[in-house]
Amino acid sequence: MTSEESYRIKPGPPGDVSCGQARDMARRILSQVGAAADRMEDVLVVVSELISNARRHGGGVTEFQITARPGTVTVEVSDRSPRRPRQRPWAPAAPGGFGWRLTNSLADRTDVRFHRGGKTVVTTFTTGRPGPSPAL
Repeated sequence: MTSEESYRIKPGPPGDVSCGQARDMARRILSQVGAAADRMEDVLVVVSELISNARRHGGGVTEFQITARPGTVTVEVSDRSPRRPRQRPWAPAAPGGFGWRLTNSLADRTDVRFHRGGKTVVTTFTTGRPGPSPAL
């Protein structure tokens, strides 16, 4: 891997990104960076959550990007909604409402950036493979 690899899908109207497309891209880049299996699963779960929530609550996916740098993977999902994702009260017996809580527990960092036309949810994961250490 070079110092940075990035994949991006920017659907044109009326296109949209499916969970399957996004997971396939994520698997490809995670395999290239040699991410540990448990971290790969964490990223794939969050990719599915962010894509499905953008489709269900955010007016559709406007962009999906995954970027790998030595030691980290960043997932960005943009949608048309200007509303911040919200964490619903814990209610294990009720269906749904676990996605934002799950995203925040699996990712090492989660940010929401607002922009003209919606928002971008940015999640960052450490991969457990930081690359070569600098010589001392």
